Amino acid sequence: MRIGTRDFPIGEKTYVMGILNVTPDSFSDGGKYSGTLAALRQAEKMVGEGADLIDIGGESTRPGYAAVPAEEEISRVVPVIRELKKRFNIPLSVDTQKSSVAKEALFAGADMVNDIWGLRRDAEMAALVADTGAAVCIMHNRERAEYGGLKHDGPGSSSLEPASQKSDRESDGFMAEVKADLRESLAIAKRHGIKREKILLDPGVGFGKTYEQNLMVINHLDDIAALGYPVLLGVSRKSVIGLTLELPVGEREEGTIAANVVGAMKGCSFVRVHDVEKNVRALKMWDAIRKAD
Repeated sequence: MRIGTRDFPIGEKTYVMGILNVTPDSFSDGGKYSGTLAALRQAEKMVGEGADLIDIGGESTRPGYAAVPAEEEISRVVPVIRELKKRFNIPLSVDTQKSSVAKEALFAGADMVNDIWGLRRDAEMAALVADTGAAVCIMHNRERAEYGGLKHDGPGSSSLEPASQKSDRESDGFMAEVKADLRESLAIAKRHGIKREKILLDPGVGFGKTYEQNLMVINHLDDIAALGYPVLLGVSRKSVIGLTLELPVGEREEGTIAANVVGAMKGCSFVRVHDVEKNVRALKMWDAIRKAD
């Protein structure tokens, strides 16, 4: 995988992407880093803690988020990207679903586009990525958590199928649809000439999935890795952790680390996190254990 001027040998280690939200309404840290100076301080902290790349977002994509005009999103992310490029030698990603924002961010120095709609929402996104030679993170997403492969019998069902077999059948159907959606995005990338070594896949935890489906996709990340591209897991502080542990956003660090280590064990090459230092340490430990044989 090549992002900007840096090569990321897949399998050598688990790489950590630090999240830098320059938005006033992010679900986790809204408003904390919305000024350029605050953003630069947070970026410096993440670099010092071992981040391998930084993802800058100017529009919250939390459930029920309010869309931000492209001009406002550009005004949030571009100054930060320019200053980061001046000060740090680290690849930068722009988290946006708008090609107009991605274009300005790439011209300002961003190296990758992190598209939550996997090139399927904005018709100009794939061509922009191909023309600029940028890397792209293709995320799985749907408008609603509706999957034809998941057909529950419902309360009072007389089905005699063992619960374990039913669970396996549902997970197989769900994952088949997730992979089909990702293959559709990959086909778009191929048609526009995006190079294979520039593509990263994200299973989209928290996007277009129920609580159970989010757990399922984490448990079956090896199926996503089997598509043959590096995989990024973005589960940091998300509701799947909060619902499981019954904890507020600010107390989900251990759950995030646990999920990321599981992801690494199942073949993820990148994780996207708010708390860089502890995730770097945990994944460094896993990488050492993995290489012991």
